[in-house]
Amino acid sequence: MSSFPERLSELLSATNSTKRALARAIGISERMIQYYITGAKSPTLDVLVAMADYFNVGLDYLAGRSDDPTPPPRSPSSGWDP
Repeated sequence: MSSFPERLSELLSATNSTKRALARAIGISERMIQYYITGAKSPTLDVLVAMADYFNVGLDYLAGRSDDPTPPPRSPSSGWDP
């Protein structure tokens, strides 16, 4: 399985996205995207969720914990229900 920096690079290439477009879409700097790609910094959970939404992939896939990019189905409820 890929690491998060590898997966992020792969997703940018596969979707023909740029670091600038991703950064603008999720509200962070292009420099932070570069830090994530090089592994110099790790994203917060909020940033990971925004990236997963941007690429339409699951968090486990983005984090490199799964090879299945399919995001889990969204619940119609607005909150988490254990």
